[in-house]
Amino acid sequence: MFEVPVDALYAWLGVAAVSVAVLGVVVALPTTAPPDATTAADAVDRVAVGPPDARATVPIDATAIRLGPRQLSLRNDGGTASATFAYGPVTPTLADDRLALVLYGQPPASVFETSAAFEQAVADAQSRGEWRQAPTEIDVRRVQWGETSVTLVG
Repeated sequence: MFEVPVDALYAWLGVAAVSVAVLGVVVALPTTAPPDATTAADAVDRVAVGPPDARATVPIDATAIRLGPRQLSLRNDGGTASATFAYGPVTPTLADDRLALVLYGQPPASVFETSAAFEQAVADAQSRGEWRQAPTEIDVRRVQWGETSVTLVG
């Protein structure tokens, strides 16, 4: 009278296993959206095609940033997003204090001894591309000194 059919026990075990799997998927879902790398890359492209000394500041919502000459990647708890620059290469200034001074308004001639030194610093900066802690915003400036015309991003 109180016997449970064997089929019912297996059905309940199957339902319990599926429930645990669904719970695991729900718990693993990110709580925030991935950062918007496209908006930042579009702002960099607008400055890159602008006149010398064009500038922009773009807020970003990311915990880490990887900036290369052709691509921008942003990462937060929601995931990683990347965008390619249409008008590159750009020059990251995150690891070079002298280029950062130029980005924030100093003339290249007051920071570098020669235009060749400026050109070499640009080439060195474009060869890097490691993940770094992200700022709350990125600044972009187009600079021209002699034959060197660059878009600085930092």
